[in-house]
Amino acid sequence: MKVDLHTHILPKTWPNLKKRYGYGGWIQLCHCDDGTCDMMKDDTFFRKVKPNCFSPEARIKEMDETGVDVQVLSTVPVMFGYWAKPDDTLDLCKIFNDDLAATVAKYPKRFVALGSLPMQAPELAIQELRRCVTELNFPGIMIGSHINNWNLDADELQPVFKVAEELGACIFVHPWDMELEGRMSKYWLPWLVGMPAETAVAICSLIFGGVLERFPKLKFCFAHGGGSFPYTIGRIQNGHDVRPDLCAVNNPIAPRKYLGRIYTDSLVHDADALSYLVKVIGEDRVICGSDYPFPLGEHHPGKLISNLDTLSETVKEKLLSGNAMEFLGVDPAKFAGDNQDTKK
Repeated sequence: MKVDLHTHILPKTWPNLKKRYGYGGWIQLCHCDDGTCDMMKDDTFFRKVKPNCFSPEARIKEMDETGVDVQVLSTVPVMFGYWAKPDDTLDLCKIFNDDLAATVAKYPKRFVALGSLPMQAPELAIQELRRCVTELNFPGIMIGSHINNWNLDADELQPVFKVAEELGACIFVHPWDMELEGRMSKYWLPWLVGMPAETAVAICSLIFGGVLERFPKLKFCFAHGGGSFPYTIGRIQNGHDVRPDLCAVNNPIAPRKYLGRIYTDSLVHDADALSYLVKVIGEDRVICGSDYPFPLGEHHPGKLISNLDTLSETVKEKLLSGNAMEFLGVDPAKFAGDNQDTKK
């Protein structure tokens, strides 16, 4: 079995959000004659997407072509809406989460979903978190690497994490809202450099802020191989050791002690990097993830894992499916059987 933890999907349509909420800044889909869509932020072009970004049937065809049995669906981070009025973001999350639930219900052997929440309003986030888990039967949620001016150790966010732990909901953390201007405005640097840095900030905030101590049963997974964190853990640990007055102010426990606690996906695009990632994060904590269907992702999900000679077949099986099922808390038997009937 091959499970792809890191995939993004949008509804085929949603209401005109500027009209619905009374102000701009929202992304809309504009369907083109060739079957693609232009993602527009007000009147500004943001990105072109193909039908596989909003059509479950289109992605199932491509899943079959690349041997992916199950995709874990989550929204596109630009749709988080943390910047907006909380009630409006809650409304949008409900629209998107309901669409995710409908897709999973239609193809229960091919898809699992992670919900999105209005994290800028923790009380509303908890409300939607409970609905995602208890009514929509999602195993967890996806959140951003920060929430506006809050890093993930912010006091305001701790009630959300507490409820997530109580519900057994896992949390997938995706970088977003990188610096786009000034020196970062050229060469796609926000995506190439900013995203890995964002993820490292998120992990360090959880560690240094003591979040992993407060919620020992809460499972976090970080996109893009944990960003730059696994490759700078030596520096991070050394900083903790030589300047505890700056680093250990909220949690005295060494950062390396948390290796084996956190999960990452496998999306590093380099065989040596993947081998090192498994060594640092642990063979039980790295999960196949492709960033499907976007260009910066792994276009044949799991191929890097399958082709890595330094991994045993047992470890490859963990990375390709076992670790995902453990992270999600999902019984693999749920997906057993022939999936070919889902090509309809």
